Amino acid sequence: MADHNELGKIGEELAEKHLRRIGYKILQRNWRYGHDELDIIARDGEWLVIVEVKTRTTDLFGEPEMEVKPAKQRAIVRTADAYIQFANFNGDTRFDVIGILLGNGKVVLNHVKDAFMARM
Repeated sequence: MADHNELGKIGEELAEKHLRRIGYKILQRNWRYGHDELDIIARDGEWLVIVEVKTRTTDLFGEPEMEVKPAKQRAIVRTADAYIQFANFNGDTRFDVIGILLGNGKVVLNHVKDAFMARM
């Protein structure tokens, strides 16, 4: 596994622990549809929450949570639509982004709730 894949896996594990700690129920991790993947699918009360996790070792090029650009957002929304149909979910959906910086023995986690809207 490439180093960036291992870094991503570590970030997703940290994000999942954070979400559980604040009361989210984790439904799926790394749910795939075609070539796309949803990092974490969870419930926050009645909300279905699709969580994209971005992990970096430096913020030299900006905060990791700011790296979910419009093209990636569209892919997440398309894949979330597929999951919603698969799970036969009928309710409100929200898109969160968790940015994680791992470096110098420190972990900085920033959870952005309702980070973007479902526009196609």
